Amino acid sequence: MSPIIFPSEFKNIPTENLVILDARTGKDVKQNYLNQHLKGARFIDLDKDLAEIGENAAFGGRHPLPSVEKFAETLSDLGISEEAHIVVYDDKNASNAAARAWWMLRSFGFEKVQVLDGGIQAAEKNGLEFSSGEEVFEKASLIKKDHWVFPLSSLESVENEIENNSSTVVDVRDAYRYKGESEPIDLVAGHIPGAINIPFSENLDENGNFLSPEVLKEKYEKLLKNKPEHLIIHCGSGVTACHTILALDYAGFPIPDLYVGSWSEWSRREGKEVAKDI
Repeated sequence: MSPIIFPSEFKNIPTENLVILDARTGKDVKQNYLNQHLKGARFIDLDKDLAEIGENAAFGGRHPLPSVEKFAETLSDLGISEEAHIVVYDDKNASNAAARAWWMLRSFGFEKVQVLDGGIQAAEKNGLEFSSGEEVFEKASLIKKDHWVFPLSSLESVENEIENNSSTVVDVRDAYRYKGESEPIDLVAGHIPGAINIPFSENLDENGNFLSPEVLKEKYEKLLKNKPEHLIIHCGSGVTACHTILALDYAGFPIPDLYVGSWSEWSRREGKEVAKDI
């Protein structure tokens, strides 16, 4: 199953076992959901459901993963069963939480998980049906899992892989953040020494839709030529990195490692070198 679903395909999707998740973020996001969302969509919160935020971002970053057991409880509360076909959407202009949800759901073990191309804007443009208020659904049985399926890298493993030149570490933040020109979110500007920069925005066309799998495949083969095949993807806090992992999967590449702590962890950890390219 393709990790991307187009609004035109969504219109004809079978409703049996279908679960729609609204993963938008930002100010007053729950109220925005209550005001308008895709009909039947259930709200999933980046900070509460897709992360377990700790006291010190130097250990885990700004959006650490919750435990698999805690995520299982979230899925139960959202009424998601093992047979579910899950479609996630967000706001194409302000969120990559849909990709983070996709990564977590697939890494939990779900096979039928897709992200709506173009987000809620594309849904409106293509005439998909909307609703408002809370949605009513039944809680699902708890699904027991004990680990994430997709590969993960720690700060220590990233450092080791770079030192041994055995992995290509990709920073998907905007170029100005990578270069260290300015940093709007984290405390220090710059990047992990040895990491290369391929901004996640380059996965999209001028309308905010994913490039075709063929174009993405050609693009990444060119960018990663003559570099170590093993990939570790990171961003600011492990959310936007999932957008590039999604794009790579869409293009037919193996699932790379996710460094969840990302720049928010590295830049706060005492003694870690910071590189700049200004």
